[in-house]
Amino acid sequence: MGRFYPHDDTLRQLFCQEIDMHIILGSKNPVKLQAVQEVMATIPLFAQAIIHAVDVDSGVSRQPRGLEETILGAGHRAQKAFLQGDLGIGLESGIIEVPQTRTGWMNLTACVIFDGTTAFTGLGPAFELPCEVTSKVIDEGLELSSAVKASGMSDNPRIGYDQGIIGLMTKGRVTRMEYTKPAILMALAGMNI
Repeated sequence: MGRFYPHDDTLRQLFCQEIDMHIILGSKNPVKLQAVQEVMATIPLFAQAIIHAVDVDSGVSRQPRGLEETILGAGHRAQKAFLQGDLGIGLESGIIEVPQTRTGWMNLTACVIFDGTTAFTGLGPAFELPCEVTSKVIDEGLELSSAVKASGMSDNPRIGYDQGIIGLMTKGRVTRMEYTKPAILMALAGMNI
């Protein structure tokens, strides 16, 4: 598909009224899909859009390290997803170096929305992982879900498809789905909608 998405407000409204808009998420993770669906439902321009999830390669390591790799992964996902719809969305969580923290690292989510010409990037909140989990990711090279399981925090091998480590750490007060939404909203802010 990959239709051009107009930047002019009047054209955008006509564009969205004339066709079924297809927003494609570059991940089959149900938590990410639910976050995208809930955010887009609050945006009049996208409230009626058809949202699909497709499996695409992020083009980065399974556990991105650093802001650049995390944003690059989200961007790759968005561009590949766009090839199948009108807007492509990429979400990527990564661990980034942050000074003045206990471990020197924090986890965050990046969102890139690609409309065929422009990539709109947003970042979500960041939080510090437990020391043992950080050590397993940084020193042992484990992916975050594996590090969580190896540290004994959860038996769930795919915690990122559930409440996420943030859900464990906050005893469910913040879930991965809720934690992901701000990154999407910040990317949308760049679209001036």
